[in-house]
Amino acid sequence: MKGTYRVADVFRAGWSDFRRTNTVATHVNRVVHHILQCRTQSLGGHLYRCDQCGSEVPVYNSCRDRRCPTCQTSTKEKWMDKRLEELLPAAYFHIVFTLPHDLNSLIAANRREVIKELFSTVNWVLQKFAADPQWKLEGQLGYVAILHTWTQKLLPHYHIHCLVPGGAWNGEKGEWRSSHPKYLFSKDALCAAFRARFIKRLESLRRRDKLKFTGDASKLNEADHWERLIKKLWSVKWVVYPKATSSGPEKVLEYLGRYTHRVAISDHRILDISNGEVTFTWRDRSDDNKKKKCTLPVDKFIARFTHHILPSGLRKIRYMGFLASRNKKTNLEKIRTALSTEAPENPHKDETLSERILRRTGTDITLCPHCKKGHLQAATIIAPAKTNRPP
Repeated sequence: MKGTYRVADVFRAGWSDFRRTNTVATHVNRVVHHILQCRTQSLGGHLYRCDQCGSEVPVYNSCRDRRCPTCQTSTKEKWMDKRLEELLPAAYFHIVFTLPHDLNSLIAANRREVIKELFSTVNWVLQKFAADPQWKLEGQLGYVAILHTWTQKLLPHYHIHCLVPGGAWNGEKGEWRSSHPKYLFSKDALCAAFRARFIKRLESLRRRDKLKFTGDASKLNEADHWERLIKKLWSVKWVVYPKATSSGPEKVLEYLGRYTHRVAISDHRILDISNGEVTFTWRDRSDDNKKKKCTLPVDKFIARFTHHILPSGLRKIRYMGFLASRNKKTNLEKIRTALSTEAPENPHKDETLSERILRRTGTDITLCPHCKKGHLQAATIIAPAKTNRPP
C-alpha cells in the first residue's frame, strides 16, 4: 500500500493480530477504537456539494479523542485562540525538563505516580527559584506545562515543555516584577535543583511503598536494584534547557502550538504500509535535524505508539501558578491592572474552523477537490453506520 496514510491505517493492518498476542489495557483499547472510527462512516458526517461542478464529497465526523492524531489540528487551533486572551506584555521563555532514560522502566511500571511527581517537581523548582531573592523576582510564576513522552522514533523520552511569562506576581503586594528579556534562571542551577528534588521525591515514594518494579528488578534483590538506580541517577547527566522565545503575542502562540496537542506521531509522517511493515519519517537532531526514514514491523510500531497513550484522567497539559484554572481570571486582571494594560483582543474569536485553517496554513479546506474552482456547501447529513462495534 503506497499513497496517503493515517495512523489508523496502521492499526487496521495489524491491530487484530496485536491484540491476540499482547495484553491491552482498557484505556488503550478504547483509544484505538476511537482512532479506527475517526473520519469514517461509523461516526456519520455530512455530504458536501460543489457550488460549481456539482461534485459530492462525504466528510465524516472526527472522534474528538485527544490522543487521536487525526483530530489534533482543529483542537490545537481552537486552544491557541483561547490562549491569546491570556497573554501578558512580557518576554516569554521555553523551559524543557527531561528525565534520564535510566528511569524509563520504572516509569512504565508506575506511569501515574511518576508523571504526577514530574509535574510536581517542575512546579516546585520553578516556584522556588521565582521566590528566591537571588533571581530578583520574589513572587509566583504562572506557566503552561505540556508533557511529552516520546522521541521522533516513538521511543520513551519523558520531558515537560513549559511556556513561562518572564516575570513574577506578588499577590500580597499587588506587584509584578519583570525578568530580563533574555534571561530567567541559570540552566545549571535549575538542572541541579531538578535532579535533587526528583530523586528525593522518588525516595519518598519508595519509603511509602508506592512504587513497583519490573524488568531488571525481577532478576535482582529489590533493595539492590533500588540502590543501583539511585546511584545511577546521581551520576548521569540530567537536562534542563531554558531559552527565550520570539517576541509578540502571535509568535508566542505559534511557538506554543508546536508543543501543545501533539501525539506520538502525526498522520503526515506515515509514508508506506506494506509487507507487514510501516515506514515513517523522523528528524535526527544529532545530524543537523535531517529528515530520515524509519521502517518497523507493524506490531512493533503499534507497541511503540500505544506506549504513549496515557491512562485516563492523566492530563498532559497543566496550568500552574497564577495561571492555575481556579484563580486564573482574577490573577490576570490584577496583573494587568498593575501593568496598566488591557487584555489583548482576539480578532479571530468568531472564525469558523475553515477560516481559521485558511488563515494559519493558507489551505482552503472548502475548495472542491475535483474542479479546484468551486467551494463545498453542506448538502445533507450522513447518518452513523448501524454497525458500531469495537474492533
